[in-house]
Amino acid sequence: MHILVVEDDPRLGRVLKRLLEEDRHVVDLATDGETGLDLAESDGIEVVILDVGLPDISGIEVARRLRTRGVETSILMLTARDTVRDRVAGLDAGADDYLVKPFAYEELAARLRALGRRAEPGPRRPESRLEVGPIALDEADRRVTVGGTTVDLSPREFALMECFLRHPGQALTRDQLLDQAWPYSAAVTPNAVDAYVHYLRTKLGDAGSRVETVRGVGYRLSDA
Repeated sequence: MHILVVEDDPRLGRVLKRLLEEDRHVVDLATDGETGLDLAESDGIEVVILDVGLPDISGIEVARRLRTRGVETSILMLTARDTVRDRVAGLDAGADDYLVKPFAYEELAARLRALGRRAEPGPRRPESRLEVGPIALDEADRRVTVGGTTVDLSPREFALMECFLRHPGQALTRDQLLDQAWPYSAAVTPNAVDAYVHYLRTKLGDAGSRVETVRGVGYRLSDA
C-alpha cells in the first residue's frame, strides 16, 4: 500500500517508516498537520496514519478537513489518550480506526490489513495490478508478466520490479532502491542494486531495456 504517516515525533516517524517499508509499503512522512493535509490529497495515498497531537493543527482537525474536502482515504488515528471521549472525537471527525500509544507494530500492521480489506470493492483491489508497457505485476498473485508471459523472479527481483513500477519515469537512486527492496537488517551495499538490476533486465528480455541507467543517479523505468 501507499501510506502517509503524519507524526511529529521524529524517532517514531522514522521507526514507522522503516518498519512499513520493510513490509514493502511505499511510505511518505509528514511532521505537521498542514503538510499532512497537502500530501493526503495526493493521488495514490491509500491509508493515512495520523497522530492526534500535532504541533500546528490537531490530527482530529486534519481528519475533519479531509472528510469535508471529500477525501475518502482510510485514516488510522494514533493517540496517547485512551478515553472514550477522545476515541469518539476521532471517529466522529472521520477516522476509520484508532490505536492508542504505545502499541505493538504487529497490531498496527494487522489494522492496516483490515483497512485494506474494507477498501476492496470486490475480490481484488484495482491497485493490486501495476503496469507499464508490456510489464505487469500482480500483487495478489505475486506474479510478473511481460506481454502476458510469466517471468520467474526471485523475491528480491520482484521487490525491485515493484519499486520501479510504483515510480514509473522517476529516477531512483541506489539508496532509494535499497530502502524499498531490501530489509533494513540486510547487510548489503548499493553495489548490490547494480547486480540485481542486471538480473532483472536479463529476465525481462526485450522489455529489460526499459530499465534505464541514469548516470550519476541510479536507475529509471521508462514509461514512454
